[in-house]
Amino acid sequence: MKAMILAAGKGERMRPLTDQIPKPLLEVAGKPLIVWHLEKLAKAHFKEVVINHAYLGEMIESYLGNGSKWGLKIHYSREGSPLETAGGIKKALTLLGDKPFLVVNADIFTDLDYISLKNRNLNSFKGHLVMVKNPAHHIRGDFVLNHNKIELEGDSKLTFSGLAIYRPEIFEEINMEPVVKLAPILKKLINAGFVCGEEHHGLWFDVGTPKRLEEINLFLKNNNFKS
Repeated sequence: MKAMILAAGKGERMRPLTDQIPKPLLEVAGKPLIVWHLEKLAKAHFKEVVINHAYLGEMIESYLGNGSKWGLKIHYSREGSPLETAGGIKKALTLLGDKPFLVVNADIFTDLDYISLKNRNLNSFKGHLVMVKNPAHHIRGDFVLNHNKIELEGDSKLTFSGLAIYRPEIFEEINMEPVVKLAPILKKLINAGFVCGEEHHGLWFDVGTPKRLEEINLFLKNNNFKS
């Protein structure tokens, strides 16, 4: 299985920290966010990783290189301007191949073992979402996890973590426009019963603002977190 790290966002909510550095290179516990993901992917025996970028993308390429430092082969999907999540995945399909692939948001931090996702069998489903308990900034949640199936409505909604496995056919059908958002596509698939999921009960942070970046660094320091 290949993996894709979504790293093309401008990080507007993270300003002024992102005025001169892309959000994936901001440090958590002394290490760039995106490096945490690369280390976890390598530990889970992934071999090839696709990284899309737009804003200050040359800094990401310069820092990460070809991935050999982590025993990985990194391919870059250069967007110029952000295409949103689905548009970015669509553009990268030629690099991702024709089998299910893992997608990771660069701006999250988690202790989830990625090997559990690498070995996940989708069976008849087209997508698999990792869900987490609703954080304070997103208390209403996104979707319902009913046993192993994702549903749109119901009690006890959870938050989509930004970790998922997708079949490429989901994006092959997209007619490319300037930008293509993922949410409407997911909702259509969920409504048709094509999306399964799981809940991660461990550590997960959405590092979307300077305040949250400060909070996670303080949390990890106080808890002596080690990779």
